[in-house]
Amino acid sequence: MNAGRHPGGLLRPRGHGHARVTYAELFFDLVFVFAITQLSHGLLHDLSLLGALRALVLFLAVWWLWIYTAWAMNWLDPDRVPVRLLLFAMMLGGLALSVAIPHAFGAAGLLFALAYVAIQIGRTAFTAWAVGPGQPALYWNFWRITGWKALAAPRWIAGGLAGAETRLLLWALAVLVEYAGPVLRFRLPGLGASAVSDWQVEGAHLAERCALFVIIALGESILVTGATFADKDWTPASITAFLLAFTGSVAMWWLYFDTGAERGTHHITRAADPGRLARAGYTYCHLPIGAGIILGAVADELVLAHPEGQADRATALTVLGGMAAYILGNALFKRLLLGWLPLSHNVGLALLAALALLATSLSPLALHAATTAVLVLVAVWERRSLHGRVTA
Repeated sequence: MNAGRHPGGLLRPRGHGHARVTYAELFFDLVFVFAITQLSHGLLHDLSLLGALRALVLFLAVWWLWIYTAWAMNWLDPDRVPVRLLLFAMMLGGLALSVAIPHAFGAAGLLFALAYVAIQIGRTAFTAWAVGPGQPALYWNFWRITGWKALAAPRWIAGGLAGAETRLLLWALAVLVEYAGPVLRFRLPGLGASAVSDWQVEGAHLAERCALFVIIALGESILVTGATFADKDWTPASITAFLLAFTGSVAMWWLYFDTGAERGTHHITRAADPGRLARAGYTYCHLPIGAGIILGAVADELVLAHPEGQADRATALTVLGGMAAYILGNALFKRLLLGWLPLSHNVGLALLAALALLATSLSPLALHAATTAVLVLVAVWERRSLHGRVTA
């Protein structure tokens, strides 16, 4: 929306070039380094199907909290003191939520739920107030979002009070409500539905914020790898596993940042309906990208701990699942930008599917080497194809 600031002066001015990512926003993101570490460590300690489902629900919640904050800061001005204080208050809530993650399905469930609900409702209601009725479309959009957050809140809190099995069900329902909101355009009785045209985001800012999230997640995986390797005996197998983990992180960076991130910024800044592209490309398509990086960090740690012998099913699923989720997320993101799925990414997913047939007959180190080779192949193929002006 290109209207002027609300009298309170809490909105970013529009029409003055790219809205930069502020230091306050980067400071806020530091909390999510901790959250991602907690998620990867929690999954590492419980690689059962139940543990994976719990980790998935928690990851979906953490991502939703972060991406909604990125959207809000697209309109709010973090250089204004009230907005900055809001960010710091959310950092405290995010820290409490992150601390609760390892025991979210135990004694810390209510802490996780209360922190999550307070951040989601508090931030969205603040944004509606900051926008003010002078911009009615955006104003009522944020009040509808607040209503949807309030619909999900009882499920989060009831889950925090319930036993572990019931908690998983209630929180899964809460996540379903949360993720349905944008798809249904936050329709509420008496308030109607938001129009996608109401979501006039500053595209370059949102693209940069999501790129920074990818950097945070990749950085966490490198931290996990380095810390684990430092505590291991430096055998040929462990050194090879360490080098493979580093190579995989570099290939992940290359696959996203070599062309995808810049192309995404280019498209969203020129889109006639940037809100639609932001919802599909950044709010949803980045989910498997983040999940793939977290799974990849868990896989690196598993292979560093036990590089030899035969890969068990949990290790195989983690190694293959992390790479597949990351390539798939990048493929879906680039499909929005190009209009088709990149052939290089399709071939990579097919090769991973073929590897799945052999996974448990290989050692963890051999499986990790094969999946890393697939990722490097996809990155190199895309680079060479684009350089030669051929469809990647």
